[in-house]
Amino acid sequence: MKWEENVRKVVPYTPGEQPESKNVIKLNTNENPYPPAPGVARRIAELEPEKMRLYPAFPEQTELAEVLAAHYGIGTDRLFIGDGSDDVLSLAFMTFFQSDQPVLFPDITYSFYDVWAKLYRVPYETRALDENFRIRTEDYRQPNGGVIFPNPNAPTGILMGVEQVEEIVAANRDVVVIVDEAYIDFGGTSCLPLTWKYDNLLVVQTFSKSRSMAGMRIGFAMGDPKLIKYINDVKYSVNSYTMNYAALQLGVEAVRDRAYFEECCEKIIRTREQAEKELGGLGFTFPKSYGNFIFAGHERMPAKEIFQKLKENDIYVRYWDKERISNYMRITIGTDEQMEALYRALREICG
Repeated sequence: MKWEENVRKVVPYTPGEQPESKNVIKLNTNENPYPPAPGVARRIAELEPEKMRLYPAFPEQTELAEVLAAHYGIGTDRLFIGDGSDDVLSLAFMTFFQSDQPVLFPDITYSFYDVWAKLYRVPYETRALDENFRIRTEDYRQPNGGVIFPNPNAPTGILMGVEQVEEIVAANRDVVVIVDEAYIDFGGTSCLPLTWKYDNLLVVQTFSKSRSMAGMRIGFAMGDPKLIKYINDVKYSVNSYTMNYAALQLGVEAVRDRAYFEECCEKIIRTREQAEKELGGLGFTFPKSYGNFIFAGHERMPAKEIFQKLKENDIYVRYWDKERISNYMRITIGTDEQMEALYRALREICG
């Protein structure tokens, strides 16, 4: 049809399966297996229905902004809050990647990056990870329109040290560098301190993983006040009211309860370390992960076959039929009970 000539056509991001049955073990979307901080439930009971008919406050003017800024030791002028880190990153693509030069990111990484680049008509090029799935810092020392990568990377879980990240930032002072730290709380060190040294560095984090609030869609970015002003200007040109009242209220309690947050992260790290032992004993190989998941391939059986057989046992993991990673699965770290069920199934499948 003639009108289709004027339609923007993109291939959308494909999320992990969301099975309808409650009797499955869901280890495919990196959700936290533990509930949010206890204060979140208490705050739910205090929500005022009357306020739901009103537009919410601007995020930077809320209690959530104050507690987040205090938690990270920054001013609210260095903080941007949005509807999950996907919203934050999408706005960052619109705001900071406006050059004719290509934006650079790894070939094996979060698969939303190329979707946003195509959607916003941002030129981009990927840089191949090395044979051990690691980012080569030297690949990012060339003219470009910006750089973005996760740290730890996804889906590999491999962490770059702060010194390596700084190499990339220092080599790209004329463009904005975005470090996507969705999984940083599971054993990594944040690059946030570098944002005082480099005004072109934006660090993005989320409540979806370590704070058990994927359903609330809260993400945030931290960086130089000028970066924050620019991304706010774009946000308020698209939609001034992107954060809902409930998320702005409930997020406060997730940040305040530092002890619960640290306890949950430690439990996931312990379970991940045990999973590495169990999976290694079953013939799996994987890079050392610093996320709440393990990127594993088997020495004998194709990953696609294992993936399908696990589904038949009502256990869902993530599989991509893509070049270089078609023999790997990404396994989210669940509770100890969920992981034991996974090990039992894998013993039968791979034995």
